[in-house]
Amino acid sequence: MSRAFDLIIFDCDGVLVDSERVANAVFARILKEVCGLEFCLSEMFEHFVGCSQAQCLKTVEAMIGRPPPPELAERYKEDINQALIDSVVAVNGIEEVLQKIDIPYCVASSGSHEKMQLTLGKTGLYDYFNGNIFSSSEVARGKPNPDIYLHAARSMGVDNVEKCLVIEDSPVGVTGAVAAGMKVFAYAELMPEEKLLAAGAHRVFDEMTLLPGLAGQA
Repeated sequence: MSRAFDLIIFDCDGVLVDSERVANAVFARILKEVCGLEFCLSEMFEHFVGCSQAQCLKTVEAMIGRPPPPELAERYKEDINQALIDSVVAVNGIEEVLQKIDIPYCVASSGSHEKMQLTLGKTGLYDYFNGNIFSSSEVARGKPNPDIYLHAARSMGVDNVEKCLVIEDSPVGVTGAVAAGMKVFAYAELMPEEKLLAAGAHRVFDEMTLLPGLAGQA
């Protein structure tokens, strides 16, 4: 019996590591201090989750109508990285999932390699991926474009995109993976289910330990 998928592509933040709450709380504080913008956590998720640092800064520029102060980019990197060092943990159940699935898997994230080495390393997940970690910095266009998912599949030797399963937690990521022609299961631990379905998710789940069964691995 043939398996349903030849590759599972994981997003990193919010799927492998529980970093979104930490990072967005810090970013919200920085935006208030540097730009005078005030957001609650749900608004931060709506505007920034799933986006790269460059995309976040472009969003801020559009909001304030001018390039943000250089201090913003510096503090985005330094303050968030320090908060992640102090507080990041693995998503509940993800290590059990990685031990259980027996098809190839990799990471495709909007985050930088430096950030993923920090978060995956701190949570003990880095070695599970054997270097199969891909960043939007490696492609021309970030999420919600499909480039990073297609790059990951090619790099992993999978030509048939329909045999790729993407695990995402943001509408931005879901949109990009759907555009790549891949099946998308959305992890709705923080994001409302209806937003993920509206972005095109084929299935939504809220307990990571359910994933092997959903992917035909249990």
